[in-house]
Amino acid sequence: MAMEHSVVLDASPLVALIDRDDAHHYWAVEEFSRIDGSLITCETVIAEAYYLVRRNPAGISTLLSYLDEGIVRLDFDLGLNLASVTALMRKYRDVPMSLADACLVRMSELHDRARVFTLDSDFKRYRRHGRQAIPLIIPGPTR
Repeated sequence: MAMEHSVVLDASPLVALIDRDDAHHYWAVEEFSRIDGSLITCETVIAEAYYLVRRNPAGISTLLSYLDEGIVRLDFDLGLNLASVTALMRKYRDVPMSLADACLVRMSELHDRARVFTLDSDFKRYRRHGRQAIPLIIPGPTR
């Protein structure tokens, strides 16, 4: 029996899943269908996704239903992780790293076997625990 692992969810694939006009919609739908673990995220990602779908009442409704139904779970306390998050933002200030990205990198440290589900190529540059590449679910060339 395969062990279930969490997937740390960024705003970009969440918005792509909701918005049928998004260039990555079909990729996001396919990847979501393959996930057998829980989808976890943080409030900053939800705020970002809400902002990006705000003009679409159906999009807002879908986003909120994902939370209500537990499809996406909030699993992060910024207050408890503030020192680590601000250290990441300082380390990657040249990118610059957003608060949401820093929270997701920290979540990947807290959930060591989790993958980060994103469209953001900056996650290829980020490192968790100082030097480890972050396992990603991200579009890329196929061979």
